[in-house]
Amino acid sequence: MDLLIALAVGMLAGTHSATWGMYKDAPHEGFELRKYLRSIVLSGAIAPLLVGLAGLSVATPGSLAVLFAVTYVLERAAGEFYKTFLRNEDQSKYFIPMQLAVNGVVVADRRARALAGLGVATTASALLLATIFLQARFQLVPNATLVLLTGSVGGWFSAVGGAWKDAPHEGFELRKFFRSPVLSAFYALVLSAFTDQLVLCALGGLGLTIATLETYKTFFFPNKPRGKFAGKPVTSPAMLEKRKAFVPVYVAISVLVVWAILYR
Repeated sequence: MDLLIALAVGMLAGTHSATWGMYKDAPHEGFELRKYLRSIVLSGAIAPLLVGLAGLSVATPGSLAVLFAVTYVLERAAGEFYKTFLRNEDQSKYFIPMQLAVNGVVVADRRARALAGLGVATTASALLLATIFLQARFQLVPNATLVLLTGSVGGWFSAVGGAWKDAPHEGFELRKFFRSPVLSAFYALVLSAFTDQLVLCALGGLGLTIATLETYKTFFFPNKPRGKFAGKPVTSPAMLEKRKAFVPVYVAISVLVVWAILYR
């Protein structure tokens, strides 16, 4: 039963992620069912693994919120890693390249991109393992200061990566740079009410940060092309209306997550 619950939570996380991705991209790329289902399938696999192998709980609404948030960030990390370091794709359709670039110039050598990806993955894994080890070694009991500091780490990781990719094309915005670390720390503190594991607070905090920022950028400014498509033509104008049919599901999932966090 626990694995079935985890599967459902994972699929909800994947649907949430897939929907804002489709909403912003479909007018420029068209709608692909395979692409839409990709996040749902991947998240549906990640969540049961987190429960079955990592021991995440599904006993309370709060623990389900943690599972949702951690699944969210792992699915997003896997997707972005693939697009940045492994996938070969024509980048001319983008204003901001999605593949690894240096000073805005795409790194063409696949081996160089793969090596860079290995470095990023190793660094991220080392941070996660160090957090788990230090908490266990020193029997650290999370307090507000410790949770906020740990929770901000994922946000800094995201902020640096975002600035590396976007700044050469959009310029550097100090407010935007600090947004992810602040939100990640805040959400980590929120999730610490449901788990005493610092690594879960940090991962979940970044997951909820991604969900929040993408919701804001996608649905509060629906007629503003996302940065990667700035100045690019709308090639599938019919999707400007068709995509709205997905919004009620997106809102329902968001409300469920908020309820799970606030439920006592």
